[in-house]
Amino acid sequence: MSFDALALANAATAALHAYDPGHDLPALRRAHGALLAELGSNENVFGPSPRAVAAMREAIGEAYRYPDPKGGALKQALAAQLGIAIDRIALGNGSHELLMLLAQCFAGPGTSTVYSQFGFAVFPIATAAAGAEGIRVPAYPREHVRRYGHDLDAIAAAVRPDTRLVFLANPNNPTASWFAQGELASLLERVPATALVVVDEAYQEFVDDDGPRSALDLVARHPNLVVTRTFSKAHALAGLRVGYLVADAGVVAVIERLRESFNVNAIALAAAEAALSDQEHLEKARAWTFAERTWLSGELAARGYEVLPSQTNFLLVDLGRDATGLEQHLFARGVIVRPMGGYGLGHTLRISIGRRDENERLLAALP
Repeated sequence: MSFDALALANAATAALHAYDPGHDLPALRRAHGALLAELGSNENVFGPSPRAVAAMREAIGEAYRYPDPKGGALKQALAAQLGIAIDRIALGNGSHELLMLLAQCFAGPGTSTVYSQFGFAVFPIATAAAGAEGIRVPAYPREHVRRYGHDLDAIAAAVRPDTRLVFLANPNNPTASWFAQGELASLLERVPATALVVVDEAYQEFVDDDGPRSALDLVARHPNLVVTRTFSKAHALAGLRVGYLVADAGVVAVIERLRESFNVNAIALAAAEAALSDQEHLEKARAWTFAERTWLSGELAARGYEVLPSQTNFLLVDLGRDATGLEQHLFARGVIVRPMGGYGLGHTLRISIGRRDENERLLAALP
């Protein structure tokens, strides 16, 4: 009899599909070398703070020791910068782990979660892994001024008595759409305290519009509000995998029951703490991203491509037709962008803001 591991898996895991990271970038780097334009992963190519790099080098010398299991120094730095108590912060191996932990801790069989169509891919994955029912709420249609964005009124209406988590992303990946803080405040008034409202703000530092201000301003007034953030994007530490969430101390205490010990490594802890101390570098990265985003968006529009408004470090290009051909055309020329068919947006391509030479290579490769 042949061995079937899938048959042994629990129902929630058997129903999952593995996360799709896109192309095999290490292999492509070996094949193309410096000629590869990597514009598919929303990385911050401005690079990390020199202080973070120095902290990493120093931490390597102590790598034989276990990291601080509580991440105390990083939590203290975050608490001081955000003006909150340290017991309202949890650390994760990227915000991805924290989103999974929230579902594991608060959802499960017989409960539901609510999230938007075209929302971040981890939301339905976390839901399925917990064995909960996912309620996917239609996003704004293509014809709407907020094309593909979260419809917060519809999301609030979809919440049921058994709903334990409402997942939002502001700004959202992959649509680059956003909603205003006032709209979130209105939704929070309509969601019962029996459901946590989770706002993923992975791209919040790239916002230069007054509308989508951080939900952190509302946490003190709403104990069922959770905000997740990451050092992967604006702080350019994607390779280290470190994120954090801010929530009511009671929510954090529940998460700590399941959080893996030593889930954030020592080098990541040191680098993230150092990155927080270098606000000047962060502001330079933000200003560079704003300028390059505006330039690349304008150049694409001048070539006839429809670019959706963005408050992130990427652009969503809507072709109005299947985007596979264009993605393959660029791929053959060493330009890597991300097709969005897996999100149900097969007529779009997500293009990260790269270095100027990478962006120019993209433009030169377009048909």
